[in-house]
Amino acid sequence: MKLKYLVYALLFAGIVYLVYHRITTNKKMEGSGAGAGAKGGKTQSFAVNGIVIKPASFANNLDVTGTIEANESVSLQSEVSGLVTGIFFKEGSNVSKGSVLVKINDRDIQAQLQEALTKQNLSASNENRAKQLLAKGAISQEEYDASLADLKSLKAQGQLIRAQLAKTSIIAPFSGKIGLRSISVGVYITPTTVIANLLSTNPVKVNFSVPEKYMGQIKMNSSITFRTDGSSQIYTGKVFAIEPGINAQTRTLQIKALAQNNNNELLPGSFAKVSLVLSNVENAILVPNEAIIPVLKGKTVFVSRNGKAKQVEVHSGTRTDANIVITSGLSAGDTVLTTGAMTLKEDAPVKVSVVK
Repeated sequence: MKLKYLVYALLFAGIVYLVYHRITTNKKMEGSGAGAGAKGGKTQSFAVNGIVIKPASFANNLDVTGTIEANESVSLQSEVSGLVTGIFFKEGSNVSKGSVLVKINDRDIQAQLQEALTKQNLSASNENRAKQLLAKGAISQEEYDASLADLKSLKAQGQLIRAQLAKTSIIAPFSGKIGLRSISVGVYITPTTVIANLLSTNPVKVNFSVPEKYMGQIKMNSSITFRTDGSSQIYTGKVFAIEPGINAQTRTLQIKALAQNNNNELLPGSFAKVSLVLSNVENAILVPNEAIIPVLKGKTVFVSRNGKAKQVEVHSGTRTDANIVITSGLSAGDTVLTTGAMTLKEDAPVKVSVVK
C-alpha cells in the first residue's frame, strides 16, 4: 500500500515540475523578445504576396454541355408494302431533294390505273354526248347530271390510284447524306421497315440547356463557342431558338444554336462543351480566389494600408476558376494580400511583395 502511494506522489511531483518548467521558460522567452523589441525599436513584419487592384474588362462566360444534332433528320420508310425492285442510292453518299431512292413493285397498281383511265375515257365520251343531247332537248337535265357525276367519280378514282402509285417511289424529302441501308433488292418491306437514315448536316444544331437563373441573359442570335471530344478545334455558332418555358423537372431552359459544318467534321450525336458569353463588364474589380476569406456573414479580404493588414468586408459576383468579381468593398489602387490570409490578424505589420 505504501509503495502505491509513493508512486502516486512521485508522479504528482513530476507533473508539477513540468508545469513549473514550462511557465518559467515562457516567461524567459517573453522577456527576451520584449528586450529585443525594445532594443531594435521594430516589430517583426509578415512577408506576404499581394496584388494592386486595376479595373479590367471581364467577360461573364457560362460553360454547359450539349449535343450535336442534324439540321434535318428522317428515317426513310415506305407508306405501302411490297417487293423492292430498285435501290438508287449509294450508302454514305449525298442525295438531292426529290431524287428517287427506292422503287417498290407497282405492276398491279399500273394495271388498275390503266383500267381506271379506260373507264374514265368512256365516261367522258358519254358525258359529251349527253351534253349535246341536253342542248337539243333530247334528254333531261337529270340524265345529263348522272353522266357528269359518273365522269367525276371515275376521275377521283384515277387520282386515288395515282396517289397509290406515287407511294411506290420513295423520294428524298430534302438534300443530305444518306446512311447505311438495311434492305436489298427483292426484299418484301412494310411501312414499319426502316430503309436508311437521311441527315442534313450543314449546318448542324447544337442543343443545350442553361440553369433558369440565367434565362434573362440569353438572347436570340447570341454567339456561342463549343468543342467536341473528337477534335481540339473551337467552333462557333449562333442561338436561333429558345424554348418558351422552363423544364419543371430539371429547372433549365433549353436552347438551340446553328453552326456551320462545311467539312462535315461535326457528327450528329456528338457531345459538345458549350461556352456562351452572358455579359461583358467594363472596369470590373477582380481578385484571386485565394484572397477571399469566408466568414459567418459573408466574405472578407486583407488589404495593406500603411504597412499594416486590414480586414475588409466585400461583396462578390461571378466566380471563375482563377478570379472572383468584387462588386463592393474594394477600389482601384487597393493592395489585396493573396497569401497568409489564415495567419494574419488585424493591424499585423506586413511586408508586401507585389505580384504582377
